[in-house]
Amino acid sequence: MTTAPENADLVNKGKLFLVPAPLDFGCDSEMDLQNTMPWGTLTVASKLQYWICENSKSTRAYLKRVNEIVPLTGPLQSLNIQELPREVHKKGDHNGNFDARPLLSAALDGHDVGLVSEAGMPAVADPGSSVVRAAHDMGIEVVPLTGPVSILLALAASGLNGQNFAFAGYLPQDAGQRSQRIRELESLALKTGQTQLFIETPYRNAVMLQTLLQTLEHNTRLAISSGLTLQRGFSYSDTVKNWRKKTSPLDNSTPAVFAVGR
Repeated sequence: MTTAPENADLVNKGKLFLVPAPLDFGCDSEMDLQNTMPWGTLTVASKLQYWICENSKSTRAYLKRVNEIVPLTGPLQSLNIQELPREVHKKGDHNGNFDARPLLSAALDGHDVGLVSEAGMPAVADPGSSVVRAAHDMGIEVVPLTGPVSILLALAASGLNGQNFAFAGYLPQDAGQRSQRIRELESLALKTGQTQLFIETPYRNAVMLQTLLQTLEHNTRLAISSGLTLQRGFSYSDTVKNWRKKTSPLDNSTPAVFAVGR
């Protein structure tokens, strides 16, 4: 007598692949994907017919570049690409208010599905956690693929505590609330040694740096990274006192990751 395998429920279901995207946001079409994206990740991406994404236009541009290295299994026009709702982009989907299960119907029919954001790893500082959570709830295997993750790259390059750290996401846009939040994160970092990381959109990079230099104590260490893995990428780490003497390295082309610690 034979018995069914413990994971029999997964046999007829597709998998959800978390597919990282290059950190150039599709702006650097001259960049060779093979310099930043593992061959295995590109190969998996080339075979996927069903996608859930943050932006369909950037996803098609990304897959077009993949096709130049590893040919897609079908025409780009034939791919089934679904976008996450706009409200998910604005408010996030990590609070459990968005039901992503309908987006995964193809996986229930046995098709593998790719989840991709505009840059980096989906569901990390980007939408997608609702899709991953729904996959787990539906008994769909989740497979994260290897590729650039800006938060971890910035932490590794910061020289700050990599054994104890936290990611605070985006800070408030209101000037007063932003300064208050910075003081809270700095206090936590200085008291506990826990590195505090947060991210900002390109057009607010300069304002964020100015607020940090006005708010942080002069001996606090501040690290800034942007465009890592790209030719124009950089990562600098110094005390706030010394940062105040520097010319800002930031521009409005890519998001920046900031880290505060001691």
